[in-house]
Amino acid sequence: MNSSEIPSITISAIDLQRLEAMLKSSQCRDQPSAAALQKELERAHVLEPKDLPHDVVSMNSIAECVEEGSGRAHELALVYPRDADAAQGRVSVLAPVGMALLGLKIGQSIDWPAPAGTLRLRVTAIRYQPEAAGDYHR
Repeated sequence: MNSSEIPSITISAIDLQRLEAMLKSSQCRDQPSAAALQKELERAHVLEPKDLPHDVVSMNSIAECVEEGSGRAHELALVYPRDADAAQGRVSVLAPVGMALLGLKIGQSIDWPAPAGTLRLRVTAIRYQPEAAGDYHR
């Protein structure tokens, strides 16, 4: 994706605070993906959790996505690295697809690197968003 195709992202102030703390931790700060996530955070529009639109993927959200080529549906939870489990659809925010999902709105698409090539995923629904549910301390 070139820079003109990168969708804008919106995140909550709580997610920003937690992600920045995670990036400063000894487990994350030397990982190549940490610098990439920091760049994502720097371009994000930050809102208070109560003001985050309900159609935005935030940390610990569960999003429904569709592969635009095949029409295959995926349910993905965006989680912190310690909670990641690919077999359960729990995607780390430090993984390329997790980083790309953060802050996307329903209707926006991302490219997802896969063994067979790049897949284009479109967010079609948010099944759960902590901010919408009032779960600020998740």
